[in-house]
Amino acid sequence: MPTTSRHRADAPPRSRRYLALLVICAAELLVVLDNTVVNVALPSMGLQLRADISGLQWVVDAYTLTFAGLLLAFGHLGDRYGRKRVMIFGLAGIAVMSVGGALAADLGQVVLARAAMGVCAAAVFPATLALIINIFTDAKERALAIAAWTAMAGFAIAIGPTAGGFLLEHFSWHSVFWINVPVALSVLIAAVWCVPESRAEHVGKYDPLGIALSLAGITVLVWAIIEAPHNGWLSATSVVAYVAGAVALAGFVWWELRTPSPVLDLNLFRNRRFSLPALAIAVAYFSMFGFLFMITQYFQGVMELTPLQFGIHSLPFAVSIAIGAPMATVIAQRIGTTAVIVFGLVVMSVGMFIAGQVKVETPYLGPVVVSMVLMGLGLAIVQGPATESIMSSVSLDEAGAGSAVNDTTREVGGTLGVAVLGSIVASIYTAQVSPKIDAIPDAIMEPYQKAFARETVVSVIEIVKAPTNPIFATQKADLIYAMKAASLEGFQLASFVTVGAALTCAIAVALFLPWRRPEGSGVLLAWRDHTGADGVS
Repeated sequence: MPTTSRHRADAPPRSRRYLALLVICAAELLVVLDNTVVNVALPSMGLQLRADISGLQWVVDAYTLTFAGLLLAFGHLGDRYGRKRVMIFGLAGIAVMSVGGALAADLGQVVLARAAMGVCAAAVFPATLALIINIFTDAKERALAIAAWTAMAGFAIAIGPTAGGFLLEHFSWHSVFWINVPVALSVLIAAVWCVPESRAEHVGKYDPLGIALSLAGITVLVWAIIEAPHNGWLSATSVVAYVAGAVALAGFVWWELRTPSPVLDLNLFRNRRFSLPALAIAVAYFSMFGFLFMITQYFQGVMELTPLQFGIHSLPFAVSIAIGAPMATVIAQRIGTTAVIVFGLVVMSVGMFIAGQVKVETPYLGPVVVSMVLMGLGLAIVQGPATESIMSSVSLDEAGAGSAVNDTTREVGGTLGVAVLGSIVASIYTAQVSPKIDAIPDAIMEPYQKAFARETVVSVIEIVKAPTNPIFATQKADLIYAMKAASLEGFQLASFVTVGAALTCAIAVALFLPWRRPEGSGVLLAWRDHTGADGVS
């Protein structure tokens, strides 16, 4: 097979390759863990920092926004200066910024620390997949390595809520930041010794305007969606933000098509084996992150579980991902990527539909567990083969950029999932609960408690713990039930949106992604696709 990078010929021996893979997956674990463990801490942060639902959404989205916005930039920096070097920089930054998050005294400081951690995570994530592509030169070994890389995301989801719940059971929410410090430093030291360096043979000029336009467009658009329930979906503020975000993204596309050295080569999207799997990953992560945000509120607000109980109850979802990801990648090697991705999207849609039918009285052992298993399996079935298809469509010199696009689709999809689905739930919940809360005198229910209860069902935890005025006893029980029912009604509408998105994407993949798996992979496949072979481009 032809080679375009001097580092391809210098692939390390088998034992060193798999040792490097272990360290790379540990670095990925740290980044994904930061996306999952914080969800468990959201209720505790909300209560202690007096944050509303929008503030809690920004604790999640501050990380994913800077992460998604800077993936392309750091992907190119890795190609230019060395992927290992950039990854080590990111690991050191995560350790430092985690200390800042642990010492934060208010919500603004937490959000700022999360945003800074997202910047550092953006340096780590594209480097991990790009390093794998360069270390594993054999097509079958590479597919298995990518399967391990995708399965690690499931493992992070598995231990994230459980580890976070354990920490919150024994310590404060600050511990979810402190835990990053020794992990990041340990992985950094291991990477220095075990991971070989690689960089592209040929790189273009840097594209700061493209990076600025993409970051501005994504940030403004997601901000508008998160704040829409408060400002109004069609208010002047929201409409101006929608237009500003769309203009910035349109400017990004215009510039990238004209600059000689784009941060994102948009011609890659002409290759259907690149663009359609990227779309499938975006939709899958839109569904997953929205589902995780909602199920956090369900377990801790509706079921009134402790953080540790929540982590344990969420394990079926996570284990399904960890088991399904490597299996799906191997199966896709035999029957083709298209069939596997379509099947995974359909499984996700069924799981989300079932989740939308859950009521206050619905037992955990039943529809709740079934929906988690199907959602987890569906995500696992989609992401492994889709990632392998994306990375097999780029050359070794483009490994960092290709990895960054793959990661950006995940993070943009996840960010919009939290924003869109969370805002749908918040809109319905607030509309139904606010009149009931307004009818309660301030003497019986304090103003902050009322304000927090208007925003999220997680406030049930505080309402239950608060001393009850005998006059308010019956009204309190009715209010708690109404809050739970309203949140689940919001979940139902959000689930319909997710089902529609997943099925629409499945139809698009089935119609336009070639069903016949071409011979070859990696650089050879990328060359054939870009030259129009097999009717791909």
